[in-house]
Amino acid sequence: MFNIGWGEFLILIVAGLVILGPERLPSAAAWLGRTVRQVREYANGAREQLRSELGPEFDELRAPLEDLRGLRGFNPRGFNPTSAITRHLFDDLGDDPSGGVIRSDGIKSNGYAAPTGRGTPVPRPLQPGERAPFDPDAT
Repeated sequence: MFNIGWGEFLILIVAGLVILGPERLPSAAAWLGRTVRQVREYANGAREQLRSELGPEFDELRAPLEDLRGLRGFNPRGFNPTSAITRHLFDDLGDDPSGGVIRSDGIKSNGYAAPTGRGTPVPRPLQPGERAPFDPDAT
């Protein structure tokens, strides 16, 4: 719970001996143990009471907290925002980044030309005097 190693524990005992003295240290340790046990019992009782009152909704409330616990091993130095955003946006699309909205001939489902990018053909250059295509969805 606190991730205290043996070295830190030894330092706490020595500090307790210096501050409290050898005659009061055992009673202080016993008091601390009782207090920690009582706090744990209160927390477990509150959790069980919430679980009984909320029923299956309790697990839905705990899901975001479990996601946050998964971030404990997160390494910010190895984090690449571009790949994270790309993975988040296109994770459920498979190989087609347009999600099936753009057909293979480069035409969107609304009938207008798709923007150039992944897998879409590059349109030919405009001829002199030719008007540029207009996409009402883009404006």
